[in-house]
Amino acid sequence: MSQNARPVGDGSLAPETAAKAATARDAIGERDGVLVAFSGGVDSAVVAALAADALGDDAVACTARSETLPAAELADAERVADEIGIPHETVTFSELDDPNFVANDGDRCYHCRTMRLGKMYETAKDLGIDTVCDGTNADDPGEGHRPGLRAVEELDVFSPLLDAGVSKEEVRAVADAYDLSVADKPSMACLSSRIPTGLEVTEERLSRVEKAERVLREWGFEGFRVRDHDGLARVEIAPEELERALDPAFADAVHEHLTDLGFEYVTLDMAGYRTGSVSPGGDEEGSDDAADDEERNSDGSADDSVDLGRRYPR
Repeated sequence: MSQNARPVGDGSLAPETAAKAATARDAIGERDGVLVAFSGGVDSAVVAALAADALGDDAVACTARSETLPAAELADAERVADEIGIPHETVTFSELDDPNFVANDGDRCYHCRTMRLGKMYETAKDLGIDTVCDGTNADDPGEGHRPGLRAVEELDVFSPLLDAGVSKEEVRAVADAYDLSVADKPSMACLSSRIPTGLEVTEERLSRVEKAERVLREWGFEGFRVRDHDGLARVEIAPEELERALDPAFADAVHEHLTDLGFEYVTLDMAGYRTGSVSPGGDEEGSDDAADDEERNSDGSADDSVDLGRRYPR
């Protein structure tokens, strides 16, 4: 059981946020044990930290491995779990086994979340744990078309941040109070969000998107997407980084690298990066159990070493 008198994290939280976080931690502490659906993003990391604080070794983090999770994100989840000090499990499955997911209609995230959380419950049962919890926060239900949240409700997943009214801004503050390296980490949507609704999700498309985005990350870009329009790569770059992408050296290099990966054409979207530009309602659901959008370097830090005029690897 949690100890109500203890502060959350280092005790630096604002009183209202501290009270909400303590409420979430205490609610977790009332369970005999919990399995946290864990992506390694800030939301699930905060739930894992609260759970470890409340229950010690009776709390377990679990990450689902599938074709839609970039390898770098799995490695980051393992690192963050170790940072928190919570036992970490992985479960492997394939969304591509479900024709409803592959069809990529407006409920793709519902089908994905149903499978993913189903695997979490199977793992929890194997570990003798009754409760599966996720990182849904109080801001998530109001973010437009969110079929993944329907799966959370249908499967009776415990969402301690949502129940305690912890907003996204407060989640980051709690993460900072626990000195988590992901406190400022941008969100990260699964790779299938790069494929326009109605175009089938295939392993080939997921793989080339992952490899293409890895190239941009290695070149120092932070806010970006590579959208796969059936062989045409539409590259979105955050407005604050767009000037870098207008460098002729970048144009030459990104065309060469992405066509080598299997794209037939490569375009730069002059509207810049925005979440959900190929999804219904302009929303993008992701791996952090609710709404995840973008990733950074594996250590959670930004890389500002790229300047106009740099020569990109050929």
